[in-house]
Amino acid sequence: MDYKTIDNIIFVRIDKDEEILTSIQHICKKENILSGYFQGIGACGEVIVSTYQPEADDFTDHKKTGMLELVSLMGNITIGDDESPVLHSHASFSYLNDSDELSMIAGHLTKATVRYTAEITIVPVKNEIERMVDPATGINVWKFEH
Repeated sequence: MDYKTIDNIIFVRIDKDEEILTSIQHICKKENILSGYFQGIGACGEVIVSTYQPEADDFTDHKKTGMLELVSLMGNITIGDDESPVLHSHASFSYLNDSDELSMIAGHLTKATVRYTAEITIVPVKNEIERMVDPATGINVWKFEH
């Protein structure tokens, strides 16, 4: 992994066999980024995307391996209870299925290992965004002080 900051935007290259979220987390800690957002594209070899199941209050994981084009990665960075950055991201991946037809897998990104490269941009923001449990849904949402 390597990265460079230009005009307050961090341009990141993540290399073969590196995990995307781990790499972003590493940069956030190193650069003291507690809030912001990120996006990216690339090619992965193994991914886990998850789908929230409200009835079970849990996620179902979907693992996929092979040549997976990272069509879109979007996520945000908020400050955790322990003052560390928390990542929340969703991603879409395309791949050829067994019939050589284009298919997709998408959802909450849990893990993505790079097969060739990934190109990520991170945009830090000055003010910190925290999270809180929404009493109506029981999920963590953005918390704003007014």
